[in-house]
Amino acid sequence: MKLDQTDLQILRILQENSKITNLDLSKKVGLSPAPTLERVKKLESHGIIESYHAHVNAQSIGLSVQTFVLVSLAWNKENALDNFILKIQQIPEVVECYIITGEADVIMRLTCKDIPSYEKLLFKTLSKIDEIERLKTLMALSTIKSSKVLPFNYEDQED
Repeated sequence: MKLDQTDLQILRILQENSKITNLDLSKKVGLSPAPTLERVKKLESHGIIESYHAHVNAQSIGLSVQTFVLVSLAWNKENALDNFILKIQQIPEVVECYIITGEADVIMRLTCKDIPSYEKLLFKTLSKIDEIERLKTLMALSTIKSSKVLPFNYEDQED
């Protein structure tokens, strides 16, 4: 699907505020409501817009510890990556997980209630996963930037 300037503008606005009404969105992009809704539906049906979410402040609900964990996998284990993926998907504290290059094989972002909760997760759950050879924890002290808007030049896109 080729995106025009209006599609890009819709994407930027919805990333900033997915609760915007179709009427307000249509005013911002300069179309009437029906064609605006049609464009949004087309962006959804083509998989460009995957879903809508409420961004919850973790600290406000008592989740005050955020860590990044570098994981080196035990490649000598049969199906190490596939088994690791299956197990990690069952751990709710793992909120993001990426296969990476460099010092480790995987980086995970974990969110926990407190340090004792993280310690329990580390020693009672993560360290019990056979496919993990080594773990290295990086503790997040504060958040400097956390953007949900993708870094795309929405204004200067050529048709």
